[in-house]
Amino acid sequence: MKKLIIAIAFFSLFGTLMAQDAIKLIDEAENSIKGDSMTGSFTMNVVTPDYSRTMKMDSWWVGTEKALIVITAPAKDAGNKTLKIGNEMWNYLKNTETTMKVPPSMMLQSWNGSDLTNDDLVRESKLSRDYDCRVMFEEQISGKDCYKIELKPKPDAPVVWGHIYYWLSKEDKLPLLVQYYSEKGKLVRTMKFSDIKTMDGRKIPTKWTVISETKPGHYTEFVYDKVKFDVKIPKRTFSKRELEK
Repeated sequence: MKKLIIAIAFFSLFGTLMAQDAIKLIDEAENSIKGDSMTGSFTMNVVTPDYSRTMKMDSWWVGTEKALIVITAPAKDAGNKTLKIGNEMWNYLKNTETTMKVPPSMMLQSWNGSDLTNDDLVRESKLSRDYDCRVMFEEQISGKDCYKIELKPKPDAPVVWGHIYYWLSKEDKLPLLVQYYSEKGKLVRTMKFSDIKTMDGRKIPTKWTVISETKPGHYTEFVYDKVKFDVKIPKRTFSKRELEK
């Protein structure tokens, strides 16, 4: 009986340590690519079987709580903006000089024609806060040794995914692949990270490819043109007054 108790205690402690390791790995990976705050410019390429389009954008982020995204090209869309504060979002249309708060009925619509929805931006979460994490095993992705981590939502966490699989490289602790599953266990979206470069003094994947698993041939690329991390961003940046400038 005593040996059984010791064995149970050992495996319980081992499981706790594995969970702590997974949380640490996830936090390191997320901080590497996002920082506490960031500002940058990026190119968004939307590809479908019927058409493709390219947009240029500037963005400012503070954690997962605040964001301002300003379209700079093409000319017909330049000046359109998206503001996110917490779980609320507003869109500003330059041509009509109108601001609209995105209602719940529109949260699942595509954001600027991409494979991300309005809800994706609003509900972007801190993974280690909203999910229970565990390292499953190690395997190779794109020729690199990786940890495969399983994330399951914590009770009452405000997330939409049933579970997530997250691969990050053992060498530099950067994400290489993420798979998002519905509550029914269906693969809905895959995100691939590639083109690792050094920007603003840190090594990051500069291309993020979001692939729809429910619409064949649909994917969106986000390519960083420049970025600065852990910068001080004025509070007024995330205001409706700034949105309507």
